Amino acid sequence: MTIASINPATNQTLQTFTPLSEDAALNAVAQAHDAYGKWRQTTFRERQKVLLTFAAKLRQQTDEFARLITLDMGKRISESRREIEYCAEIAEFYANGAETFLADQPMENVEANAYIHFEPIGALLGVMPWNFPFYQVTRFAAPNIMAGNTVMVKHASNVPQCAEAISQLFAQSELPEAVYTNLFISTETVESIISDSRVQGVSLTGSEKAGAAVAALAGKNLKRSVLELGGNDPFIVLEDADLEKTIELAVAGRIVNAGQSCVAAKRFILVEAVADAFIEGFKRAMSSLKLGDPLDDDTTLSPLSTEDAAVKLHKQVQSAIDAGATVLLGGDRPDCQGAFFNPTILTGVTPDSPTFDQELFGPVATIYVVKDEAAAIELANRSSYGLGGSVYTKDVERGRRVAEQIETGMVFLNQPTNSQAELPFGGIKNSGYGRELSHLGILEFVNKKLIHLGPMNEEND
Repeated sequence: MTIASINPATNQTLQTFTPLSEDAALNAVAQAHDAYGKWRQTTFRERQKVLLTFAAKLRQQTDEFARLITLDMGKRISESRREIEYCAEIAEFYANGAETFLADQPMENVEANAYIHFEPIGALLGVMPWNFPFYQVTRFAAPNIMAGNTVMVKHASNVPQCAEAISQLFAQSELPEAVYTNLFISTETVESIISDSRVQGVSLTGSEKAGAAVAALAGKNLKRSVLELGGNDPFIVLEDADLEKTIELAVAGRIVNAGQSCVAAKRFILVEAVADAFIEGFKRAMSSLKLGDPLDDDTTLSPLSTEDAAVKLHKQVQSAIDAGATVLLGGDRPDCQGAFFNPTILTGVTPDSPTFDQELFGPVATIYVVKDEAAAIELANRSSYGLGGSVYTKDVERGRRVAEQIETGMVFLNQPTNSQAELPFGGIKNSGYGRELSHLGILEFVNKKLIHLGPMNEEND
């Protein structure tokens, strides 16, 4: 197994890391399990101090950590800086809110003195992706550390510098040893860890294939699991949308992280009345994007995460073309060094096309023109995915009505799908299950214990 940081803007190897043996990894599991016995006894105030220190250090070293993200996986430096800031916000959200989120909850409308008491459950494993290398880890680790669990992270093999930096940052924030553990391990070792009786749950953000494998293994071993998998988010433009603003948001929603986001806008579903005007403006805006060094603030479109990712996307686009799709813009790779892909717009992708229900992870937009609102909803729901989506209309009530008919875990009105610490994040169908962020995110890996003190009466009221 190769664990290496390769700059996707140059395809040059920056640093390599040696994976742990299975014995070493299982020893880390033992340490995390032992650390749980002590960490679960700490107070919310003690845990809060660690996460607030973690957040402060993130902000103090924003430029340093942002540069690591960009070098590891190619994100534009301005987006990398925002990712670090967002991680600090998430850490603060859980540091300041966990005690309230996990406060005892009295049972109402029952003739008993009973309540729900929230407790941690043990050592957890997080299998994390490369596309948001600090954010994805923080949204898994922060709530679970505050809940009193211990966490181990198997990060993506192409972002090892970020993985190591996060681990060091937790240590510098005075988190006790083995409450957070970075694991440079193989897929085979992941299987051994999930199967270990000392591990109580697993959270994965990644592909459908990886999610299915982890869910099956977790189920076989009676472990809790949370899955955040792919997305093919619809971007529905109705005839009364503010077209100028919608086009601006369409470009931003499609090229965020060079299009490598599960909740990036991917399927642009336009009603006939606005289709021509939208396509003209969207094509003009997409064609003006500037590919270049992601460390340069003037760059507006960065490379993909790896050369393999660029090759895969090119094959998918070519497959769509071979099946009859029309290329309105791009469709190929630029003649330059690095894992770049030209901004691309496709039309004419039919349900028979192999890419119709695939996630295109890059700056490739697929446009569909439909008759009316009802047809837009039907097409939006014709997907095996169900992560996010967005609706564009000046009529808020109409937007709400359409949003309630979209089969996804999240729908946004007049803005692309995004995430905030305070809002639940997650999907349905092949996009996974469970929720992260918000107060719901801290409840996935806790024991919701009923404590019944007897019948309600004056003595125990």
